[in-house]
Amino acid sequence: MLFSIRYVTEYRYSEPVTDNLNALRVRPATTATQRCDEFHVRIDPETRLGRHSDYFGTEVIEFGISAPHQSLTIDVRARVVTSPAGEAPDAPWDALAEPAYLEAAGEYLLESIAAPSHRALSELFALSDLATPLEAVDTLCELIPDRFEYRRGVTYVGSTVADLLRVGAGVCQDFVHLALILLRRHGIAARYVSGYLFASAPDGGDDSVEVDTHAWIEALLPDGGDRGEPAWVGFDPTNRTRAGERYVKIGHGRHYDDVPPIKGVYRGGPAELSASVVMTRLDPATSARA
Repeated sequence: MLFSIRYVTEYRYSEPVTDNLNALRVRPATTATQRCDEFHVRIDPETRLGRHSDYFGTEVIEFGISAPHQSLTIDVRARVVTSPAGEAPDAPWDALAEPAYLEAAGEYLLESIAAPSHRALSELFALSDLATPLEAVDTLCELIPDRFEYRRGVTYVGSTVADLLRVGAGVCQDFVHLALILLRRHGIAARYVSGYLFASAPDGGDDSVEVDTHAWIEALLPDGGDRGEPAWVGFDPTNRTRAGERYVKIGHGRHYDDVPPIKGVYRGGPAELSASVVMTRLDPATSARA
């Protein structure tokens, strides 16, 4: 699928601010199933942009505005081509102990998210202890939305898994953090993915839709074949599905704090924030490289 994406963030400050420093993680990644053909960032007030890749391979765009200003607009535009993912490997549990798997898993096996002592965690862990790692991941993507309601406004960006368990509801970030805790307990390496999901039906509906930034997981599944090379496979515990061509990945990390879209500091009074993401599905024939 071919998408045009526009992500606009606006800050309006109660008084002129200075020393406004920001780091953006907004460029779509290049992967085996995704290619970013065009990418532009415009900042108002204008400023110089610096770029580098972080530890996890996500492109980071940094800028600073030292002069007084009372508003800030970040206008990001991209054109991305995606393709369907291949078959997910379905090797047995003992393949998780293979050297090739452990080397690829790295820090994504570590418990980097605070896990509260709660009966629901033990129940979900037991229910997902199935025949293979793939079955465990697929089942968790059904169990989590069965047990917890998707509801905006009950959690916020700094909420914990304990908040999700207490309220019984949350959003994609909360569902992903819970899935990461459970998968790592099973010995399955898993990472947090940030990006966009084209929410309209693939065979109908609007070609241009306003969406939110979205989160899903990538689980490292062992191959179990002669080569023994594990594969990262995307799963969405919010929508009970595997990630496919409607998903546009920005980056990944151990948890949300590794891939926030925008993070910054400034000197001055409070700000009013507005943000929107519009994804437009295009005809692949309009791109010579699609």
